Amino acid sequence: MAARSEGEDTVVEVDGRRLRLRRLEKVLYPSTGTTKAEVLTYVTTVAPALLAQLHDRPVTRKRWPDGVASSSFFEKNVPRGMPEWVRTVELDAPGSTKNRETIHYPLVEDLAGLVWLVNLAALELHVPQWRVGPRGGVRQPDRLVVDLDPGEGAGLAECAEVALAVRERLAADGLECHPVTSGSKGMQLYAAVSGEQDADVLRSYAHRLAQGLERDRPDLVVSRMTKVLRGGKVLLDWSQNNSAKTTVAPYSPRGRERPCAAAPRTWDELDAPETLRQLTLEEVGERYARDDDLLADLAPGADPGPRVPTS
Repeated sequence: MAARSEGEDTVVEVDGRRLRLRRLEKVLYPSTGTTKAEVLTYVTTVAPALLAQLHDRPVTRKRWPDGVASSSFFEKNVPRGMPEWVRTVELDAPGSTKNRETIHYPLVEDLAGLVWLVNLAALELHVPQWRVGPRGGVRQPDRLVVDLDPGEGAGLAECAEVALAVRERLAADGLECHPVTSGSKGMQLYAAVSGEQDADVLRSYAHRLAQGLERDRPDLVVSRMTKVLRGGKVLLDWSQNNSAKTTVAPYSPRGRERPCAAAPRTWDELDAPETLRQLTLEEVGERYARDDDLLADLAPGADPGPRVPTS
């Protein structure tokens, strides 16, 4: 990445794309002094794996223009000043809180696109479980997500216990899942599916899974979002498979007090839950350099998963 300074700006060339980056020394995580330049170093390190998770998925961004100690906002539509080379897709927006009929989303296809977003302080990149085709048509979801959200008094150790139980249930149905600590409080489990069933089928399957685990482990699992039920337990949020919902992309940074990322983990790590914690950007980058992409089975071109049972 070639670069030159122009006052507070730095002009860089990334894969043949020219970008003007603002205030690279700006601190985005005050608790650690982590700067925009350091976040850019991270996304550059993990770019192949992060881009695989974003590939052909419309990206909703959460931005912190003045750093994570200040206010943030979600952004779906492409912003002003978007480079002309960024691919976009126009999708219907049913139930839009801003009464929009459609939304123009960016599709992040290369390192230059990632650098452009980080320059806007888009620290979190959220995507659906489905992709769009080359002409913008919405395809059926190609992965199932199980979101594990610990209530007050629970944490990653409890999430790990639930994750192991989910893994066993999914394996009985021919599904192989992959754990990702969220970089916030909990974790997600992802499993490749056939891409032949719609989101309602996957959501219903995940709902039955959640209800079954709640019956078997009422001391640990809850399938309903009512807060009074969640103390010391883990919510198995089956609703994340709704076609209108998104989850933070694996490898994405998080806009929390500490500079952490959504980090793919090994099952061996979940077998030692007492040592499990959220990982920083630096740690995730080092793990990727050492272990390569732990989510290669979910990357474009990987073999599709099975259909989920419908009853």
